[in-house]
Amino acid sequence: MTYPEALRYLESFINYEKITDWPYKQSLKLERIRDFLSTINNPQDSLKCLHVSGTKGKGSTCAFLTYILRQAGYKVGLYTSPHLSDFRERIRILSHQVTRIPSHQEKKDFEGMISKNELANLVKRLKPAIDQYNKASKYGPLSFFEVYTALAFVYFKEQKTDFLVLETGLGGRLDATNVVKPLVCAITPISYEHTQRLGNTLKEIAAEKAGIIKSHQSIVISAPQEREAQGVIRQRCKKLAAKSYEVGKDIIFNEGNSDFNIKGIFSRYPDLKINLLGRHQLINATVAVGVIEALKFYGITIDTDSIRAGLYRTAWPGRCEVVGRNPWVVLDGAQNVASACALKQAIKENFSTRGRLSRKKKFKKLILVFGISKDKDIKGTSLELADFADVVVLTKSRNPRAQPPQDLAKYFKDKPTYITQSVKEAGELAARIATKEDLILVTGSLFVVGEFRDGKL
Repeated sequence: MTYPEALRYLESFINYEKITDWPYKQSLKLERIRDFLSTINNPQDSLKCLHVSGTKGKGSTCAFLTYILRQAGYKVGLYTSPHLSDFRERIRILSHQVTRIPSHQEKKDFEGMISKNELANLVKRLKPAIDQYNKASKYGPLSFFEVYTALAFVYFKEQKTDFLVLETGLGGRLDATNVVKPLVCAITPISYEHTQRLGNTLKEIAAEKAGIIKSHQSIVISAPQEREAQGVIRQRCKKLAAKSYEVGKDIIFNEGNSDFNIKGIFSRYPDLKINLLGRHQLINATVAVGVIEALKFYGITIDTDSIRAGLYRTAWPGRCEVVGRNPWVVLDGAQNVASACALKQAIKENFSTRGRLSRKKKFKKLILVFGISKDKDIKGTSLELADFADVVVLTKSRNPRAQPPQDLAKYFKDKPTYITQSVKEAGELAARIATKEDLILVTGSLFVVGEFRDGKL
């Protein structure tokens, strides 16, 4: 099977990432993926998993975990979603022992992602089992995400990874990744997202996210949460007799001028540095350190030097990523109010000439390139970003879920606003408008960020 043939086969499955309107509880059936995995000898059961759910910072937290473990000498599988440019980014292995020479792009961005040949071979070998299952399945046919998750489990098992760092796709309770029996669970900050599926209150959304905590699970690390969300997590941990540690209560971080310190469950970690921009990344890094410390309950100790070096070397493209200067060009996926607030704060903190008391912008105008998916908080995110921008360039990705840019214009009435029909067009327009003293901020959908990044790098 060739790689294009493998792609066509994978694209034949229903992909909820490209559909706007679908019933959540009727569509996502954990029984289906469990049932299928049982026909291929449950590859997930042999993996040592660290499972991460939440709204903001899941991917960054997974990246911090992976780089720390890699720095400690382990071979680490990383499974994340969505992707920026190539869905092979979702399946990666990071290890000090390089098994093949990575391409220029991999070296720069997504080291260790599954190769085209490896993916095509994997699809070829699993296709008979997938087709046979779908013919007789009492739970309906497998979705794209379920098939891809199963492929990932097989790949990580066959590659003999020491750990698998696993990000939930949508929610947590019904997510295909929730078939694993993790060593440690992490829950990043929870905010309003996918309300039409996960619920209209933080309490309902948190119940879905906290669904990754299972009866056999004993250790949970939680980021600081809103009161309603924290209450749900605490209640579930109490019900299942899980050990629970909270950042801000049991795990503390303190920010310095150019570094930060963590007082963890067992130890203190001074003089830490990260290269990901934004104070919110300090929270994600602290959650990751808590998860790493929790491995001590299993007799696994990661030394301080590995934690320090792993945090510093963590790369996570498309999240407050600077890809240009003169003018500044910053990329970040933000599709809800909380993420937009965090992004604005990161820009203010990192693109000013002085500290907190006297701050002068390093740029003259902020040119916002913005596109968002139909099922996101369009109004809230747009209004949050509107007062931050000097000039607005609205656009859309190639994803079928993209909101038409002309429908976004009403949220930016008081700003000079341009409407484009492709990310390429938006990038070219922003470049013409900008002077060397300006900042171009590309945000909204990760699909927009990915398409812009492809054209930039």
